[in-house]
Amino acid sequence: MLRIDYRESDRRACLSWDADDERADWLDALRRLVFDRSEDASQEDAWRISLPWWGFAALRPHLFQIFGGYGLAPGRDIVVSDAASALLRQSRRAVDSHEAAKNALAVPEGDLRARLREIGFGRELSPEQARNVGRIAALPAAATFSVPGAGKTTEALACFFYRARPEEDLLVVAPKNAFAAWDEQIADCMPGVDDVFVRLRGGRDKIARALDDEPRFMLISYQQLARVPDLLAAHCARRRVHVFLDESHRIKSGSGKMTARAALNLSHLPVGKLIMSGTPMPQSTEDLVPQFQFLYPEIPATADNVVELIRPVYVRTNKAELGLPPVTRQMARLSMAPMQAELYKLMKFEVAREAATALSIPSRQAFRSLGRSVARLLQFVSNPSLLSSEIGFAHPDLLAAVLAEGDGPKLKYVLKRARALAREGRKVLVWSSFVRNVEYISARLSDLGAVFIHGGVDAGDEEDDETREGKIKLFHDDPNTRVMVANPAAAGEGVSLHRVCHHALYLDRTFNAAHYLQSEDRIHRFGLPPDQDTTIEIVECMDSVDETVRERLGYKIGQMAEALEDSSLKPDPIALDPTDIEDADEYSTGLAREDIDVLLRDFAGVRR
Repeated sequence: MLRIDYRESDRRACLSWDADDERADWLDALRRLVFDRSEDASQEDAWRISLPWWGFAALRPHLFQIFGGYGLAPGRDIVVSDAASALLRQSRRAVDSHEAAKNALAVPEGDLRARLREIGFGRELSPEQARNVGRIAALPAAATFSVPGAGKTTEALACFFYRARPEEDLLVVAPKNAFAAWDEQIADCMPGVDDVFVRLRGGRDKIARALDDEPRFMLISYQQLARVPDLLAAHCARRRVHVFLDESHRIKSGSGKMTARAALNLSHLPVGKLIMSGTPMPQSTEDLVPQFQFLYPEIPATADNVVELIRPVYVRTNKAELGLPPVTRQMARLSMAPMQAELYKLMKFEVAREAATALSIPSRQAFRSLGRSVARLLQFVSNPSLLSSEIGFAHPDLLAAVLAEGDGPKLKYVLKRARALAREGRKVLVWSSFVRNVEYISARLSDLGAVFIHGGVDAGDEEDDETREGKIKLFHDDPNTRVMVANPAAAGEGVSLHRVCHHALYLDRTFNAAHYLQSEDRIHRFGLPPDQDTTIEIVECMDSVDETVRERLGYKIGQMAEALEDSSLKPDPIALDPTDIEDADEYSTGLAREDIDVLLRDFAGVRR
């Protein structure tokens, strides 16, 4: 007999059977299904396996096929505990609600605005926001994929206050740099509410004490959630909580990573769910799968069907609807310095060998190692001196010759261009994906008051010039601070510079489309006057990995535009100037398997 139970202590489904069932054909089929489909399944003893409840819920259709195929009948061959039965009924309702979403009627705009006025909502929603909130407020689980600056936070709060009962709470999972925006928005949106967001941080004991006070509004970072998933799950189980994931593409890795697994393990507990991202699929449609699983864990989703599954439950305001003036993108294509080009050829062949190995013998370790090698190649093209600190570099004599050539051509161009723009009275934003580049450029442009932001810059008081907020304030308010240098991984979210800066220089880019799109949006977002020119200037070395990055970013952005039916996402063609311009700590490069295929093709000199 098969027994199905829900273990509340760790939110797992437990499947157990009798010793007499060991030779049953259905048991082999059950084991294969569970272990093939769940990365977090566990054989707990000889007659028991377990897996996260959300993962079990997603297997329901396949389990029913096994039960039917082998003639297993409830009550006779299968026993389901009361706790599991209640959750299975909840799962059935969720499946039905997703099906109903295809034809669900949005909350009428007049009713929505009247209700928000009645409860004291202080913001007047734009027509696009009212359309979006009316749609997501009609659903128990939904997504808003509006572009940065369109007011996703306002939409989320309007949805919560429209739907929530007085005894219901809100838990927001967000990057730390978005916390201030939630504080500001709730004060503006609900000025009559005395409660503020309680920040869940400071370690396990402090978070537990904060939850004991039963705050109505809670903020926690993705990193902190991964450390205390049991505390948050227990809280959501005993309280009525809405859970919103801000920048939800942070869970795109799925159950294989602690952060995503912690969020997914909450998925069957909230009374309402919302995911929020302007770049929900930075790599491919597979990025949408974990996000949809958070919303509807009961419905099996794959890269092949997730776009159709999520379409009925998401809303989006695009840049065209915001009336933003178009962005101008320019390309500066440079030749590598002679010795730099020679060393690049050797490094390229070494990376190609490593890439071929990673594809033929795939493993997580091989992929990570390749990611580091590709990052090093990107670093070398942007600034050869970044390799000078490497111990045991394979070609020390050639590297010495490269360093004797001085700053690489891209770095020379960016420094010269930033100075020229500053002389014209403009403020300039310089992007590099590498921390040492960020600090080096800032130091070289210190006479222009340059400030920098990367992951090592702490958040804090804006009156402190050494904090993230302090540096942003200097760039906004101090006329002598002409340049900001930033890392897209650290400053691609939660930073608005569009009121003072209209020209960005990219020393380098990676394969991470989310980082690139979000970094662009720092200076090209809602609030720009219709006649404002915004210029994005991208610096590349010809015949280098830079060209592969450009191709792959274009492909990924195009895929997202197609999935979201948003033509405003498609990158504008960049006119390439064939004229050579002579004086012109590792993090994720966003590398995917398809990127490796194209990289190998380009290294072999075969371009489409």
